[in-house]
Amino acid sequence: MTWLVADDWDSTPMGERFQALVDRPGIVRAPGAHNAMAGVLAKNAGFDCLYVSGAAVTASMALPDLGVITLDDLCFVVRTIHRATQLPLIVDGDTGYGEVLNVMRTVRELEDAGAAAIQMEDQVLPKKCGHLNDKLLETPEGMARKVAAARKARRHLRIIARTDAVQAEGLEAGIARAKLYVQAGADLVFADGIKTPEEFRRFSTECGAPFMANMTEFGRTPYYTAKQFEEFGCKVVIWPVSSLRVASKAMQEMYGALKAEDTLINHLDKMQTRAELYETIGYHEFEALDDSVAETIVPDDIRIAGPRNS
Repeated sequence: MTWLVADDWDSTPMGERFQALVDRPGIVRAPGAHNAMAGVLAKNAGFDCLYVSGAAVTASMALPDLGVITLDDLCFVVRTIHRATQLPLIVDGDTGYGEVLNVMRTVRELEDAGAAAIQMEDQVLPKKCGHLNDKLLETPEGMARKVAAARKARRHLRIIARTDAVQAEGLEAGIARAKLYVQAGADLVFADGIKTPEEFRRFSTECGAPFMANMTEFGRTPYYTAKQFEEFGCKVVIWPVSSLRVASKAMQEMYGALKAEDTLINHLDKMQTRAELYETIGYHEFEALDDSVAETIVPDDIRIAGPRNS
């Protein structure tokens, strides 16, 4: 049933649905979905929680992850993924899109767009990926004020406070910041750029709230499995930009092949077929809602060795 008419979806507020995942035994696996199609594919693969990365959304707009997208840009993407999947979404809110009042608006806008949790980081603009160098940090007290503001504004949205202090100030300072953010109202904690099992264990044990780990590719954190993160004491693990990286690499190869070969006949096996695409997006379910639309018959998969003779 499509989202246009569905009335049997779980009406429990998304923040509460996410909290239920956190409260149950085991680690919560939340792969990144940079758009609604990625979200549907992740849901079809069996995942019950998704992560919306600011870096992936920004990169999909061909922009760098330096805090240059707007709240409206983010909410549009969140809204499309929410209505397509109806899954709890952890949304990367960067620095909250401003100070206290802006943070409060961000919380309300993301709730209205369908988010289940917001992740905010203790950087100042221009912010950077947590695995990069020389990030500019907010004061611990300034970030705590933002967390408290988010807590005051939220109706059900869960608050994940991220610290980027470990690289610049050390593990002890990062843990101290995390404790302060929990006291201010954070529901979960996230420290980016951690490397060793011992660091994960210390942080998850001492931070005072469930801990979220980031298994991004090509970063500072070694490639651990979700099971290993669970053994380290982590409660949630994200793969934030993986869907965007895979999609971009595949498109890069496709465009290169098309330019070189002047055809994609040799690359059809790397594509989702028309039938598979229609099944994924529920094409026939949508057209069935309007009896003026003829039921589509998907063309046969015709593969030819060369151009047809005219």
